[in-house]
Amino acid sequence: MPVMTPPETEIPKQHPQADRRRGASEFRAVRAPLRLQRDLFSAGDRVSVAISGGADSVALLLSLVQANAAKAPLGVVLSALHVHHNLRGAEADADEAFVRSLCAALGVPLTVERVDVPARQAREREGVEEAARALRYNLFRRLLTSGRANMVATAHTLDDQAETVVMKLLRGAWTEGIGGIATVITLPGHRAPANHDQPPQPHQGRIVRPLLDVRRAEVEAFLRECRQDWREDATNRDLTLTRNRIRHELMPTLRSFNPGIDTALARLAEIARDEEAFWQSEVARLLPQILLPGRPVRGGGRAVGTVTGDRSCAVEIERLRPLAPALQRRLLRAAARSLGCRLSAAETAKLLGLGGLARSLPPIADRPGIRLELSHGLRAQRTARELQLSLSPAPFVARQPDGKTGGEEPGPE
Repeated sequence: MPVMTPPETEIPKQHPQADRRRGASEFRAVRAPLRLQRDLFSAGDRVSVAISGGADSVALLLSLVQANAAKAPLGVVLSALHVHHNLRGAEADADEAFVRSLCAALGVPLTVERVDVPARQAREREGVEEAARALRYNLFRRLLTSGRANMVATAHTLDDQAETVVMKLLRGAWTEGIGGIATVITLPGHRAPANHDQPPQPHQGRIVRPLLDVRRAEVEAFLRECRQDWREDATNRDLTLTRNRIRHELMPTLRSFNPGIDTALARLAEIARDEEAFWQSEVARLLPQILLPGRPVRGGGRAVGTVTGDRSCAVEIERLRPLAPALQRRLLRAAARSLGCRLSAAETAKLLGLGGLARSLPPIADRPGIRLELSHGLRAQRTARELQLSLSPAPFVARQPDGKTGGEEPGPE
């Protein structure tokens, strides 16, 4: 991860002991500060910036330092978190040294955590990017639970959002996938106030993305004006990784058709998130009316499995039939999710066909007694009145690594 130094100006040499606050005073003269989403923060928030040393995270940290030093200060308590992933050897060590030097110069307290990505890969059979992201977010949760911070800020940009939406579309994602990177994630199980008489802390247990409206080109222009260098990860040019092919090959082609495609895709993500929020509330209202736990037993009633991992539920076909197709799909997916499974678009279509609710390709017989074997050990069976879903203990089947960054929001963090 070599250092990227702005070519126009020479970076002044600095000594951490001599001028730890150089950044805060210098940034007041920047003519074009980045457009932070300031409404994500409240005065007194304890914000930990996830910083890799790359351009985006360096710009985020500098922007927050600048916002704290503005005439109308942001008023947050800043710290930083750097994660060493036990990958890339000396290059990763140099990233850590760079981040330590930067935070010392800015007077921002830094926590460095080391995680073993190869060990998690071997244990969980994940791809490298997926394992790295899982370990990072585990650290974020631990940090928020400890109370040292009530907010973690990551440096996703509008370009990351556009690339994520394209990646999700290529994989046939549902609406929640097309929603891409959320501006705010509220983590469940965050720490409650020590004193029950105290009100909840503001924005407690959140991950925020304050640069999600900012283009990557704006980030680099800001850093050049600040005369601030950054680190460049050599793996960002590795075209065997799906995201890099999208970034360096597909997105330039799409921009040749529509120069504003990045903004259009980000707008699509926002619409998809709003649509999904509406449908989730509808599903939560309707699911209890059609979901039947366990299996039917002779003489009436239902039996719930007691074997670990042996779970089942059913939906009544005639209650599904009058509903709109959009609701039918979401309710079937919610039923599978209640068993810990995620249905693909193809599997959902098969279930609709099995229930005689829609045509599927290839066609699925909708007679009682027909069974389907779905992914992750999920089984579906048609009876005269129900679509029954069951999950039995099964050997773990690894997902094949394909260069993706796993989860909801791939991209630099």
